[in-house]
Amino acid sequence: MFKSRNQNKELLDQEEIPSADLFQNLRELDFINHWLGGYNISFDALKKVVRPGKSYILVDIGCGGGDTLKRIHHWSNKAGYKLNLYGVDIKPVCIAYAAENLKTASVKLICDDYRHIFSHLDQVDIIHACLFCHHLAESQLVELVEFALRNKSVLVINDLERNPLAYYSIKWLTKLFSKSYLVKNDAPLSVLRGFKKAEWLAILEKAGAVNFSVRNKWAFRHEVIVYGNAS
Repeated sequence: MFKSRNQNKELLDQEEIPSADLFQNLRELDFINHWLGGYNISFDALKKVVRPGKSYILVDIGCGGGDTLKRIHHWSNKAGYKLNLYGVDIKPVCIAYAAENLKTASVKLICDDYRHIFSHLDQVDIIHACLFCHHLAESQLVELVEFALRNKSVLVINDLERNPLAYYSIKWLTKLFSKSYLVKNDAPLSVLRGFKKAEWLAILEKAGAVNFSVRNKWAFRHEVIVYGNAS
């Protein structure tokens, strides 16, 4: 079960999800991500990429309900970094939720496929993906890395490690405490759709990445940074 990635699609990847069910899912995912320290992986990665005093355009792809952007907004303001934040998601219902969620933060939202982002923006310094990549097939991940390299953007990825302890822990925690059928189904499946470090290295090699880092992080995450010419 853990030797290779599970290819089953998550319920969250369905076309039509009742709004109330989706919103409950988004609230619980933010809680889980916060208390397991998931956001800190993005912060640590961004500290390796950004420099004080310089302005950057950061696009969070697959931004969902905007919780990651909200956390990055508060972190960057506190740390003194100058980040112009954009969120991109293909689902209108997610963008609608994010607009309400982010109304106190200076974040701009775009409802589109990330591959069309340059029809909205002339430049993107950092492409950030938090818990987005495990939704994609390997060929789509290669395409994402190639997209970042081609457009001279730094790619920062924060995603799941496929690990038995992570799987059984989140399976039982969500079974006991979650009120969302989406979370109960998708959280353990997400782990099975996650990665081994060797798989990331193979994806990066196939995409032609040369300057990159892949690090294991707590709790059962990977921090992947692919440096483009903008770094």
